[in-house]
Amino acid sequence: MNSSTSLFGKKILVGVTGSIAAIKTPLMVSRLVKAGAEVKCIVTANSINLVSPLSLSTLSRNKCFQDKDQWEDYQAKPLHIYLAEWAELIIVAPISATSLSKFVHGNADGLLASTLLAADSQIIFAAAMNTSMWSHQSVKNNWNSVQKRDQVIPLDPSEGLLACDRIGDGKMINLDIIELACESALIFKAQNKLLTKDLIGQRFLISAGPTVEDLDAARQLTNRSSGLMGVLISHAAKLRGADVDLVHGPVKFQKELLEGLNTYPIKTANQMQKAITDLQPIANVIVMASAVCDFKKASSTDKKIPKNLLINSILENLEITPDILKELSSKKLQGQIFLGFAAETGSDKEIKEKGEQKRISKGCEFLMANPIDRKNQGFDENFNSGFLLGPNKMVKSIPFSTKLSISHQLLDEIQSYKS
Repeated sequence: MNSSTSLFGKKILVGVTGSIAAIKTPLMVSRLVKAGAEVKCIVTANSINLVSPLSLSTLSRNKCFQDKDQWEDYQAKPLHIYLAEWAELIIVAPISATSLSKFVHGNADGLLASTLLAADSQIIFAAAMNTSMWSHQSVKNNWNSVQKRDQVIPLDPSEGLLACDRIGDGKMINLDIIELACESALIFKAQNKLLTKDLIGQRFLISAGPTVEDLDAARQLTNRSSGLMGVLISHAAKLRGADVDLVHGPVKFQKELLEGLNTYPIKTANQMQKAITDLQPIANVIVMASAVCDFKKASSTDKKIPKNLLINSILENLEITPDILKELSSKKLQGQIFLGFAAETGSDKEIKEKGEQKRISKGCEFLMANPIDRKNQGFDENFNSGFLLGPNKMVKSIPFSTKLSISHQLLDEIQSYKS
């Protein structure tokens, strides 16, 4: 879903191991190259049975390295050291049980294995294997080990139909999610930092997208929210180690972007209110990024209302939907932090003033007030800007940036406040 130029010019090393999911790796390499990244690939001996080194060389516009290349005499420096120092980011997609075990136990047998051990850059592992292999205690132990290492961003496999005809966990996560992990890692690299798991032990409750209220069998009330901001905050928090519950309305992007998240799909404001209220007691941080429809009919009909009767029918039967954020914050538990969102129009001064009024009235620690009347940002866009308002009249300008970058900035502020 590349939404930014954060990959442009970046040196990305892609490792491919012996999992059937390797057939997806050439597409990932192609996407990275189209985003402007410089890509080099390493294949293990087993992965060559599944994906052609020639195809990876062609797609990456660079030589695809194999074990046989490791000790060629034309190298001025050992190849695994050169590649480890060259890469700004390393992606192993898929990573098999064998390659995972080698990394965890410091086994440098093979070019990819030795390169990973020599690397200082961030490493993304996208696991993929048979369900029984994934659930084996030895593999679990190895996966738990890498989850504790700040250098590694581990991406759990998703559930689905596997190549062995079984249905279960083991399918490599969607390429969009891998790309989000790449962009997140590079956002932190730009600050000379690793994307660390600083949110481990915290549970986030996040709402996203619009709510929809039926007027009759043909018509609805809703708004322009796509749900992207809330979903990206969810992924950003999960990448940083948090447990995330996402309550979302009908989102307006490919459903694959929800993969890997603990989701609660809803439609109406009342359904969202119930889902969030039920989940509130276990949440440390609540982020209300959804755009709840302002009005609903007290009672809808499964028949289409004639056009000439529609206006009177709506006016006679219209009521305001619940203010979910205000009601939740009134039941705030000790230590809970609330982040609200306010889509506004007007000058910077007006946006800040209206945002602060809402932050106080709704009882939340933070509120992100963002303009929706400016080009290329806001609803249905991959970019945003605005002002983060907080305690003690805090006002922090959030410059025009990708929604993913803004997601991490908001999480940073929440972490600073907690500490």
